[in-house]
Amino acid sequence: MAIPDKMAVLLLAHGSPDSVEEVPDFLLRVTGGRPLPPPVVDEVKHRYSLIGRSPLTELTLKQGELLARQLGLPVYVGMRNWKPFVADAVSAMISGGIEHVVAICLAPQNSRTSVGLYRSALIGNQAAPFTIDFVHSWHDHPLLIKAFAEKLRMGLDRARREMGTPKVPIIFTAHSVPERTITEGDPYQNQAHETACLVAREAALNPKEWSFAFQSQGMSGGAWLGPRVEDTILGLKEKGHRGVFLQPIGFLCDHVEVLYDIDIGFKQFAELQGMRLSRAESLNDSALLAAALADITRSRLVAAASRR
Repeated sequence: MAIPDKMAVLLLAHGSPDSVEEVPDFLLRVTGGRPLPPPVVDEVKHRYSLIGRSPLTELTLKQGELLARQLGLPVYVGMRNWKPFVADAVSAMISGGIEHVVAICLAPQNSRTSVGLYRSALIGNQAAPFTIDFVHSWHDHPLLIKAFAEKLRMGLDRARREMGTPKVPIIFTAHSVPERTITEGDPYQNQAHETACLVAREAALNPKEWSFAFQSQGMSGGAWLGPRVEDTILGLKEKGHRGVFLQPIGFLCDHVEVLYDIDIGFKQFAELQGMRLSRAESLNDSALLAAALADITRSRLVAAASRR
């Protein structure tokens, strides 16, 4: 397909501080300037200290490089809460003379708490001299599903060998959101469940082999979406299981929610219950993930061209 000049892709992501010392400033950006209780800030700093640093930024930039290679188009990266900021990416696109942008959030399931905020950060720069085609969700894209299923099969085979059993129950997870978000009509819960169902089908799982739970509930109060991973693990223990396998299908690369919440927090919780916990590798620099992003971009550019 011939792609017109002056087109670009903008990948939007959450962002991550570069060091533990930057966590307080980062959290202020996450909350829109609302200070969090000091114990909450200290706990987040502690979690970052245990994983050393989050690789989210470098992995997102790598995903952008892989996508640019597939498309032959410039790909920019903008973070809502840390460097490189969305505004920085917009400035770079203006300098590059970009006229049309396909904006893709690296959160496949649409929620106003993630995708909605990324869109606001981008549209707030709409003095920019380019048009924007904003992709609101791509939770069911076939290549995304294949990418998750590929990692699932590889990790599950390894977990079964290590645990010495062919029956290791699977928990698909996604980041929790405040319950009020869903009651106000947000599609996130249904889309997260649909992603899990599609991955399970692609991996030829029996419905009894897997369940779904929400992780990383907020620490600042209020009701958050469940069921929680911890409660799901306890339910599996009651059924006689001594091992569990997790796959986060709401995240596209390693970050604190994977490297701490799963690899440290949930693993320690499972061990206290006399259970072993393993997980699928994150997509990170998956070729199938890059192919999914490329396919989304091409289809959007074809649609834009047909409207001219």
